[in-house]
Amino acid sequence: MKEFAASPVTAAAEPKTIPPFAVISGAQVQQVLQGREKQVVELVEQTYRVHAAGDSVNPPSYFLRFPDRPTSRIIALPASVGGQVDVDGIKWVSSFPDNVASGIPRASAVLILNDRATGYPFACMESSIISASRTAASAAAAANWLSRGRGRPRRIGFFGVGLIARYIHTFLNATDWSFDEIGVFDLSGESAEGFKGYLERSGTRARVTVHDGPEQLIRSSDLVVFATVAGEPHVHDTTWFAHNPLVLHVSLRDLAPEILLASTNILDDVNHCLKAGTSAHLVEQMVGHRDFVDGTLVDVMEGRVSPADDRPVVFSPFGLGVLDLAVGKYVYDELASSGQLRVVEDFFSELRRYG
Repeated sequence: MKEFAASPVTAAAEPKTIPPFAVISGAQVQQVLQGREKQVVELVEQTYRVHAAGDSVNPPSYFLRFPDRPTSRIIALPASVGGQVDVDGIKWVSSFPDNVASGIPRASAVLILNDRATGYPFACMESSIISASRTAASAAAAANWLSRGRGRPRRIGFFGVGLIARYIHTFLNATDWSFDEIGVFDLSGESAEGFKGYLERSGTRARVTVHDGPEQLIRSSDLVVFATVAGEPHVHDTTWFAHNPLVLHVSLRDLAPEILLASTNILDDVNHCLKAGTSAHLVEQMVGHRDFVDGTLVDVMEGRVSPADDRPVVFSPFGLGVLDLAVGKYVYDELASSGQLRVVEDFFSELRRYG
């Protein structure tokens, strides 16, 4: 008699349970992350290593754009990360720059965490704070690793002064950075003055200067942070970088190709950074190869790449979904262990296959 293998439907399977579904507010996220900047930086570094080792899935981000609102977009970042994080999920983040004129933040986001055993989502959390935190942690990690052998910069300049810039300053401050001078420039003079006020309230001992233009800011800074909403390069003059600063190119589209070609280029993920019209992507399209990329941050962390100090060093982080998942899972675990999860009872109500 012919034997047949048991089908997946009839074969015995390990029992599975549906996890409770929780909603986590921005206030709870902030409560968990505030004061734990060092732990978040360490988590981000660990997640970069897990991703580099191949224990993750991080497909291309999907950009939802609107013909009637060309400056706005909503981005989907699906991902899966193994290691100690061990979670799947997706971030859904919007960027509506016109919000700023109405006095509300440009970006808003939610993060969904999915159980790896059942696929069921088990948390929905406010994610603009998670996004800002993982971005700032990535920037702080890069500043630390890329300044080794060059000496820590004492003069920092912020080009663009929104939420991301504030979080980067907070994370640098929390990871034992200090500065003699802090420069500020923004197309909005009001925003620049507001950021100066924040810096002074933060207790910094640095001299804070609001610059009239970008050249003055860049030439007077050894560490330059780009955190703008620029959609295409607007900084072209390579001579502005003749003093070989360390550049955290967080907003990805500020620098013209000629500046990157004259610099050491460190990315967080090569394939992701060379997409979506980033400055690095424009360089690849112009020269037809990727030889201008010197390596990734993990390459630097593991000693495979040592940036020289005789040219600018530019760090371009695309911002990986695996980082959002890692920070989001950290928040979830902290709230769960302290009994503060707000579970939505009966969120999943249709649970019987045949009714």
